[in-house]
Amino acid sequence: MKLWNLVWILLCASVSGSEEEETFSLSDLSIASALALTSEIPQRREAAILELEQRGQKRILFGNDMEKLEEEVIRICRLLRVRADRRALRRKAVEKARAEKEYIELRSGRPPMFWIPLRVHAVWEKMEVKLACTVLASPPPQVTWYKNGVRIDPRLAPAGKYKIKNKFGMLTLHISRCSMEDSAEYSVEVKNQYGEAYSFATVLVRKYYGMESGFDSEIYRSESIIADFAFPLKPLFSREKEPFTLSCYFSSDLLEHQRDITWFRDGELLQNSECRELKYQDREASLTVSCAYKEDEGFYTIRVPSLDGYKEQTTYVFVKDAAAETAGAPGSPLNLKCHDVNKDCLILSWVAPSDNGGSPILGYYIERCVAGSEDWVPCNDKPVKTCRCPVLGLAEGQTYQFRVKAVNKEGISHPSKTSDPVTTYDPSKDKRVTVIPYDEGRTIEIFKDDLEGHIKIPLPPTNVHASEVREDYVALAWDEPDPRGREPLNYYVEKLIVGSNSWQMVNLDMPVNSPRFALFDLVKGKSYCFRVRSANKYGISEPSLPSEPVTAGAKLATLPPPSQVLAFRDTRTSVVLQWDKLKDGLEPLGYYIYCRETGTEEWQTVNNKPVTCNEFTVPGLQPGKEYVFCVKSVNEAGLSESSPETDPIVVRPAIACPSAPHGFVLLNCGKADMTIGWKAPKRKGGTKILGYFLDQHDTSELDWHEVNIQPIPQRVYTVSNLEEGHVYEFRARAMNMAGVGEVSEPSDLFKCEEWTMPEPGISHVKTTGRKILPGILGLLKTTDLYKGGSQYRKAHKHF
Repeated sequence: MKLWNLVWILLCASVSGSEEEETFSLSDLSIASALALTSEIPQRREAAILELEQRGQKRILFGNDMEKLEEEVIRICRLLRVRADRRALRRKAVEKARAEKEYIELRSGRPPMFWIPLRVHAVWEKMEVKLACTVLASPPPQVTWYKNGVRIDPRLAPAGKYKIKNKFGMLTLHISRCSMEDSAEYSVEVKNQYGEAYSFATVLVRKYYGMESGFDSEIYRSESIIADFAFPLKPLFSREKEPFTLSCYFSSDLLEHQRDITWFRDGELLQNSECRELKYQDREASLTVSCAYKEDEGFYTIRVPSLDGYKEQTTYVFVKDAAAETAGAPGSPLNLKCHDVNKDCLILSWVAPSDNGGSPILGYYIERCVAGSEDWVPCNDKPVKTCRCPVLGLAEGQTYQFRVKAVNKEGISHPSKTSDPVTTYDPSKDKRVTVIPYDEGRTIEIFKDDLEGHIKIPLPPTNVHASEVREDYVALAWDEPDPRGREPLNYYVEKLIVGSNSWQMVNLDMPVNSPRFALFDLVKGKSYCFRVRSANKYGISEPSLPSEPVTAGAKLATLPPPSQVLAFRDTRTSVVLQWDKLKDGLEPLGYYIYCRETGTEEWQTVNNKPVTCNEFTVPGLQPGKEYVFCVKSVNEAGLSESSPETDPIVVRPAIACPSAPHGFVLLNCGKADMTIGWKAPKRKGGTKILGYFLDQHDTSELDWHEVNIQPIPQRVYTVSNLEEGHVYEFRARAMNMAGVGEVSEPSDLFKCEEWTMPEPGISHVKTTGRKILPGILGLLKTTDLYKGGSQYRKAHKHF
């Protein structure tokens, strides 16, 4: 810039040369300008490069921002397009569904039609009646009820007088506390866009005037009363080998449709049999067992038909062990069952007794007899240690019965209840017959035996394996050779101790007819392999492939006891027990419960048949006594150890909410107040009544209103701020430590109008009698709950 200034000065000087003394030539000026340009080029070049770099950075920065903005705009556009497409699809789907629904409704539309119309009813005064009908219509119709042509509006009637329901085409009109004014013709109108329909019925309310009227309406009244249970079923205690009768009483004679009484034990329907009789006579239904066994213990339920289904009651029947022939002997086993029945063998199972007599059970003896005889034959020489055992050496086609005895060091128990008769048979027989139907019910049977007549020397069996491994035995099973041949087969079993090469035949003297066999007296802890040969009259087969090694003597472990056993108060003679079920998928046969009075060492058995639930009510305890309880699990190995004892519990009634008060009376009435009295609840819930809550209802209104916020300690209360001439009804709830009980039934209707003559209220008092002299009874009277509007001088005594 300095050079350019110099050039500019020189130019100016050349222009004004006449004024100054010194002048410059043109050559000097050209040389000066060239020098200025030569020195300025590098600086201008550096400035241009710097400007270009700055412009490049700005261009790059501007390009990145624009690219990001463009990508964001594209993404938002795509998102908006997707949303718009979805909304369009949704609108199309809704529109299509609406059109389809309209089309379906249009096709399925039909005018109302009564499938089941209303029917006539005749009831007694103060009873309730329910009018019901069933209607078919599409779309659902509008329902209107009429009484003598006038529409019924529940809001205009007294509270609770009418209840109208419409559930899935079932129309009901419930009329409560019928009076003579409710005798009328009732109708229901159903209407939709396709048409309308009507149904009519007459309700006749009868009033009972007594025998003096000349009309014996007692007959009709007795027919309309539905019998109910007179008393709850109570637990029953019986003993083994003794009879017992469980009776249930009814409040009145059962109607014809109610006499189809059914009894259940643990959910299983009971029928009449040689040892069981079911009977109904003189308002009493009874179940009699002529000879009780522990299998007869359980939950018994009686079920009686009713108008809305059935009513039932349940109780528990306990069957104690019979007195042992030898002191200290265990109780008898129970629940004998036969499994896997074959031609000459089966498996028998049972449940261990709850009472071991004070010492561990060493095992069980099994006996059998031919059905119909009493010739019992022992099936085992040594006691079986588990509650499951194979029985061999049976005859095909024979019917047997079994029984089991338990043994400990003190002696042998009574025999168990005889098992149900079981007949041995060939379970594979049906599989070897093919039935071909033809010609309208005729069949052709083709036996595989007839097709396999060419088989002479049999083939060896297959799939030899151990089906059960117990401490006392190993049960083997295998498949018959296929083809088997026409001739009957026998089987011979061979065993091999693992590690040796010597096969030994096990049943040389007793060939097996079924593909089942059990080996006893194996050496515990050693491993064995087994193989089987099949034989017929033509010869014996090659041995089968050996089974997998099996270790004998594996002891079946008992289950762990249940945990968290808790005891709760129930009634003055019973306690409720609860416990946790076994975890890890363990399934016991049931649980035994034991109790002991604190201060004693002897445990008492509560149930002699295992219960499968985890809650049980223990009855028959002494009131006021203190008990502890424990529970044991049961499986095929026997009984588990005892669970931890519960905390000691005193037998007392459990605290519960009280029942409803009853017996409302009007003791005094003024212009705007009423004095109401009532009786205490029948059930106080095991504790003292702390007070009552009273509600009032004006019949001209719909809702009930509470009278008091704080509980009323007495059974008398004056309700104020009433309207003279209005009709009121009252109801109450009782309260104790457990809470507020159920609400009572509404009282009679009381009209609020002032009594003109003051008089004492009803004497709600307790009176007690005391014998003073022979034939003379003295009455002791406490203070009245309410003394009335004025003082009185005498109290009349009525006998």
